[in-house]
Amino acid sequence: MTIAEAYKAGLKLLNDCNIDDAMFECSCLFEHCFGYDKIKRVTHFDDTADGQAFSSFLSCIKRRTDGEPLQYILGKWQFYGFDFFVGEGVLIPRPETELLVQEADEYIKNSGKKCIVYDLCAGSGAIGLTLAKLHSECDIFLFEKYDEALCYLKKNKEHLNTQNAEVIAYDIFNGFCESLPKPDLIVSNPPYIAEKEIKSLQSEVLREPHTALDGGKDGLDFYRCLYEKWYGAINKDGCMLLECGDAQSEEIKSIFSSCNGQISVLYDFNNIDRAVKINV
Repeated sequence: MTIAEAYKAGLKLLNDCNIDDAMFECSCLFEHCFGYDKIKRVTHFDDTADGQAFSSFLSCIKRRTDGEPLQYILGKWQFYGFDFFVGEGVLIPRPETELLVQEADEYIKNSGKKCIVYDLCAGSGAIGLTLAKLHSECDIFLFEKYDEALCYLKKNKEHLNTQNAEVIAYDIFNGFCESLPKPDLIVSNPPYIAEKEIKSLQSEVLREPHTALDGGKDGLDFYRCLYEKWYGAINKDGCMLLECGDAQSEEIKSIFSSCNGQISVLYDFNNIDRAVKINV
């Protein structure tokens, strides 16, 4: 069997199961198993396919057609130009979250000082560890409650060599930790899916941890916690940046309406509300 034949066999299996963007996913899995990127695969199409690699490839294809997320199979995923280890028990970093990082990066640059940054509900650390890489002068504290996610968070911290980042096992519903320095910036991508909407999510999304998705009855439990137990801890002229679901921004603004600082909504290129910014 040639490289081209092996690739086509995997692609057919993905297409037969109606996997979206089957060509992209097949290419990712093929490179993962064979070590052939797209250019090498095309230019060496008549190479003999390694039997062990082909068996591994078919196993990965089977996992994917059974509904396991591509990112979990690959074991890592890129976010903001950095590779993050991911797997069962941790939320997969998504490109829309990069908007939050961009805004946080801009805030830190404009502040003109060494910022204390909190990443609450840190998960894999995509937000906080990226900011730690971008701003070595800042101290980044990443808070995560669940053991499975903490394992990936610690692994990614070590992998990215972010010595200015500290991982803290903590339930944010316990409120601000008085033993730590007060933050200038709080960033968070909290669970924000309403309970009744969980079952309607894509099957791949349902393979991600329920605890990283479920935002309570109306999807806003974590935002209320952030307002009641964390907003007051932010230093003067500080900022809170919170990712949100589509059409949630007005409700979140209402939760924070008694705050003195300006509240604004960040939209993506499709004019979908992606985050809320609350100034102190």
